Amino acid sequence: MSKLETGTEDLLADLDAGVLTLTLNRPQARNAMSADMNAALQEQLARAELDAQVRCIVLTGTGKGFCAGGDVKGMAASGDGTVGNNTIDGAIHRQRVNQRATAGKLYKMPKPTLAALPGAAAGAGFSLALACDLRIMAASAILTTAFARVGFSGDYGGTFFLSQLVGTAKARELYFLSERISAEQALQLGLTNWVCEPDTLASETAAIATRLARGPTVAYRYMKENFNRVISSGDVDDCLDLEATHHIHCGQTEDHRSAVQAFVAKTEPVFNGR
Repeated sequence: MSKLETGTEDLLADLDAGVLTLTLNRPQARNAMSADMNAALQEQLARAELDAQVRCIVLTGTGKGFCAGGDVKGMAASGDGTVGNNTIDGAIHRQRVNQRATAGKLYKMPKPTLAALPGAAAGAGFSLALACDLRIMAASAILTTAFARVGFSGDYGGTFFLSQLVGTAKARELYFLSERISAEQALQLGLTNWVCEPDTLASETAAIATRLARGPTVAYRYMKENFNRVISSGDVDDCLDLEATHHIHCGQTEDHRSAVQAFVAKTEPVFNGR
């Protein structure tokens, strides 16, 4: 196994027998995204796409979580988790670049991608898991869109990926109501390919990834392109760009600001449509 330098502790990377494992590593924040994590993930995925030694990519999280999505507590502390010191247009462009280079790259990557979920995948974390070709979940893991609970419309391609997997009506239900989806429900809905006991997740993930890494890489590349071209409901980049625009605008609303404060205070948010 070869450990790779990512430039940050927020993302760990190692390459073993053709399997590149990227581990989201902020367990104190349920592996919520950070700027450093995003930058490192973009760089590692860009390299992996062109590196012939990488034949399969596994995306997972440290500890008992996969990824909580955006850092809501950080948003509450800063008062604005989307724009910061940037202009709205600048923030939208930055969000588009981030999304295309992470979720978009996982989706379009000409190599098999596998998300291994030891625990919750929420918000953008859920989107990243859905961007992968395949998913394996610990029986104790859950999924949730979560965006509505903090006054966001969603990002990182979740609306596109979820609609393809479960249909638009179910996808809208899961976005509007933000219900928790158990591993068993996820299996029934087709949101995960496998469910296993938590203590066997690592070994079962390794077995699947190794099989993929040992598979016909050229055929896999063309298979993946074929599947992606089959989809006729819209282009993923168009979806990612529209999500970025709406996500940034939602970050300016009173509903979003009050909702993140309610999240921190562990109270139910009240949305006023402003």
